Amino acid sequence: MDVTSEEEVERGVDETARRLGGIDILVSNAGIQHLDTIADVSFENWRKILAVHLDGGFLTARACLRRMIAQKRGGAILLMGSVHSKEASVQKGPYVVAKHGLLGLARVLAKEGAAHGVRANAICPGFVRTPLVERQIPVLAKDLGISEEAVVRDVMLGTTVDGVFTT
Repeated sequence: MDVTSEEEVERGVDETARRLGGIDILVSNAGIQHLDTIADVSFENWRKILAVHLDGGFLTARACLRRMIAQKRGGAILLMGSVHSKEASVQKGPYVVAKHGLLGLARVLAKEGAAHGVRANAICPGFVRTPLVERQIPVLAKDLGISEEAVVRDVMLGTTVDGVFTT
């Protein structure tokens, strides 16, 4: 479903609840990314990234939370954050802002859901060597004028505890 569409999310959650006998857990994991500096990022890309992460997280969480409250059996809401929920990186402004926002959304959901037995958390893994990350390495190396090894070592993993990708 398009997680930025209120109608599609509501329809998808309703259909899922009908088929499975309710909603007990949500893993909200939709995400996109675009590399650009804040000075150069288009408003269109800014809005698109925030919409997928924040609007999508909100819409899926709200629809599932409403179901969980009505069912009166609790549940769990998991929002997919990132290392960028807590740290910033160059050329990832909208993504970093969105991931910070998801952390705040999870905290509010946890407080509001507690009275209904609904737990909420944001999962914030470190850098995972996904195809998305693989495509960023040469772009960042070129843009920053450093080697791909330096991008991995200094830009991506420089602030990690162990200097390795999360697995």
